[in-house]
This record gives sequence, C-alpha cells and structure tokens, in this order.
Amino acid sequence: MVINLTIERAKPVPAGKLFKLLIMNSTELKAIQAPLKDKYREQPESAIITLKATGIIGEGISCKVATGRAVIEAGLHPATGGSGLLACSGDLLLESLVACAGVTLQAVATAIGIEIRSGSVLAEGDLDFKGTLGISREVPVGFKTIRLVFNLDASASDEQMSSLAKLTERYCVVFQTLAKGVAIETKFKTVQQTDQK
Repeated sequence: MVINLTIERAKPVPAGKLFKLLIMNSTELKAIQAPLKDKYREQPESAIITLKATGIIGEGISCKVATGRAVIEAGLHPATGGSGLLACSGDLLLESLVACAGVTLQAVATAIGIEIRSGSVLAEGDLDFKGTLGISREVPVGFKTIRLVFNLDASASDEQMSSLAKLTERYCVVFQTLAKGVAIETKFKTVQQTDQK
C-alpha cells in the first residue's frame, strides 16, 4: 500500500466547508498534555489503552456500528452490489484517516505556533473491486493507494509547513497504522442470540 501526504497552501474555501483548526494556544495544549506525558514516562503501562468498536450484524447485508456520537449502518458499496444508502466501510476508513489527520494537524500546529485560519483535509483511495468480488486472485483486496491532501490557509514559512507535514505524519495514529500495517487477530465464535452485546 502507498500513502502519499500532500500539504498545499490554499485560498479560503466557502464557509460551509471550513473547519476551525486553532482551538487553543501552545501553552494551553502543553499544560494539558504535560501531566499525561509525565504519567506515561513514570508509568509506561498506563499509556497502553485498548480502544474498541462494536458492530451488530443487521438485516440484509449490513452492520450497525456505534461511534459514540451516532450509530452508523454500513453495507455494500454500489460497486459490489450495494444500494448506496448505507455507509461503505472503505469510506469509513478514509473518514477515520481524515479525522485523525485533521486533529493531529491541529495539535501539531498549535504546539509549534502555526496559525491556521481555515483548511480542509481530503483522503482518496483507489480500490480494484475485482479483488473484493473474487473475480481475480491476482488483484489484491483493499486499497492500492491512499492520497491525503491538506489545503490550508495558514501563516507559515516553507520550513514550518515542512515541519507541520512531517510531524502530522509521525503522530497521526491512523496514518501510521495504515502506512506501517498492523497484525490483526481474528476469532469467530458461535454464541446464542441473547449473548451478543
């Protein structure tokens, strides 16, 4: 898999598509994070946290995932026979990357003192559905390439933008997970319907 990161300077985009990046200053961010960093240095095991996501198999070919804010019902992409009415898990993966990269970008910009007035983050991924549909064993299942583009209206030098790009890549959890890969363990269990939670 290839992941490309591009940060571009941009003119302001229409108000409906903006997100405000600078929500606190560097001093406030460092004050919030300092006790956590100290704790993790003194008690390294306390920095290891298990995040969880649970889905309930739905009607037809779907799965309902509780996100903490809403329930998202995922289904087949139209290119695999889906109606397009349910969320596609590939889109959700890209949305997760955009969310993580956007938040990481904000935190990094705040920490190093870059003012970002507005911006957008775009993730695009290329899939060959012949692999997903089992038409060709030679075609891999999954994204072949993912492109991540930041369009920013920022007051920053070229050197600062370079640092912002490097640090955003380094500290974005979803970016690093996708770029480096991770071992995934699977278990399939038979349970009674009343046991599902």
